[in-house]
Amino acid sequence: MKVLMINGSRREAGCTYTALNIAAESLKEEGIDSEIVFVGKDAVNGNIDQLVRKLRSKCAEADGFVFGSPVYYASATGEVQVVLDRLFGAASAELNHKPAAVVASARRAGTTATLDILAKYPSINEMPIVTSCYWTMVHGNTPEEVMQDQEGVYTLKQLGKNLAWIMKSIEAGRKAGVTQPEKGKKPQTNFIR
Repeated sequence: MKVLMINGSRREAGCTYTALNIAAESLKEEGIDSEIVFVGKDAVNGNIDQLVRKLRSKCAEADGFVFGSPVYYASATGEVQVVLDRLFGAASAELNHKPAAVVASARRAGTTATLDILAKYPSINEMPIVTSCYWTMVHGNTPEEVMQDQEGVYTLKQLGKNLAWIMKSIEAGRKAGVTQPEKGKKPQTNFIR
C-alpha cells in the first residue's frame, strides 16, 4: 500500500515537508510506503497541466492521501488550492473512496482555516477523512522549530497510524467481499425556480 502526499508549500523542504515527513515515518512503521510530491511553482508558472497529469497517474496507484499546506495569509496557499481544484476535477475516479488526511503548518495562526479549506476536497469526493487526536497541525518558523512542537509532532505521528489503520481496514474489507457503494445518477440543481 502507498500514500501520496502533496506538499502545497513554496518551499520544497520547509515546515510543511517536515510535517508530512513525520506522518510518513509513522506510516513506514506500519509497513506503508509514501511519496511526497512538491507542487512548488509548477502550480502557477504554466506547468499546471503537466503537474496534474503526473499527479493523476500517481493517484491511480495510491491507496491513501495527505494534502498539506503552510499558512502564509491565514489560509491554504494559492498553489495547493489551484492544484487540488484541477486534480479533483481531472482525477475524481482515481481519488474516489480512498482515505485522505489534511495537514497545516504555521508560525502561529491560520491553521484551522487551512485545515477547513483542505478538507473540502476529499469531503466532496466520497473520501473518508482521517483524523488524529487533535487538529493535524504543527507550529514553527523552521523545520527545526516544527520538531520542537511536541504536541504537533505527536498528533502527526498518530495521524500516520490512523491512516494506516483505515487503509488496512479498507483492504481487509475488500478481501472479505465488501464492495464500494454504487453510484446512482446524481441530480444537479440550482436555487432558481
